[in-house]
Amino acid sequence: MNSPAAPLFSVRGLTKHFDGIKAVDSLSFDVAEGSITGIIGPNGAGKTTVFNIVTGLYRPTAGSVLFRGESITGLRPDRVVRRGIARTFQNIRLFNRRSCLDNVMTPLFQRERCSFLGSLLGTPSTRRMERELRERAVGLLQVLGLERFASTQADNLPYGFQRKLEIARALATEPSLLLLDEPAAGMNPEETRSLADLIAEVRERFQVTILLIEHHMDLVMNICSPIVVMNFGALLARGTPDEVRADPAVVAAYLGKGRGRR
Repeated sequence: MNSPAAPLFSVRGLTKHFDGIKAVDSLSFDVAEGSITGIIGPNGAGKTTVFNIVTGLYRPTAGSVLFRGESITGLRPDRVVRRGIARTFQNIRLFNRRSCLDNVMTPLFQRERCSFLGSLLGTPSTRRMERELRERAVGLLQVLGLERFASTQADNLPYGFQRKLEIARALATEPSLLLLDEPAAGMNPEETRSLADLIAEVRERFQVTILLIEHHMDLVMNICSPIVVMNFGALLARGTPDEVRADPAVVAAYLGKGRGRR
């Protein structure tokens, strides 16, 4: 009998205190490779704090973060990215005065560690690399439906497209694990449905595992399995969408009657 595959990503006993307040409280869960795992919970449940710990913005008070079976606890953000983890932010972070193409090319240059001197001198190898990176960047914009905005300044994009541009920029780092922090925030129902389809396509096209924080329950219930439910920094429940919907503790703490479409 085959043993179950080891998880791609795990947190074990993850804890974070801020001035005595437990933002994250002994949290443990696994993320299977190839899954779209959702994290839900009330505002203030500690969801984004978990992302900030995983990506090196915060150091945990206790506990560990494991990726491919190795600890990445406390690594600097750039080292986390090099290990194969990328993220988007609840509050969009783009190079607002740069074009969409430049926004995607920047992490490509960083990943390839292109020589600044070579770029200034315009050496043949640098020019060839720049052409290749430009083609890759254009390809990412096409996947995200943004190719017609390649030369558009990022802050001139409609809000929903800015969300997509942030995903394109994260994918430019070629991650194995993509963390999406409320990607549907501010979107209308039609945009949210389109985003759900896009996330599923990204998972398949790029063979990337996705960990998703979201308040739009339609999106979470339609594309995520399993779903991790947090409350007051701790794990409240974990299961399939049907299991989470039926869990009395989840209903009482978060979903509530008539709130399933939030």
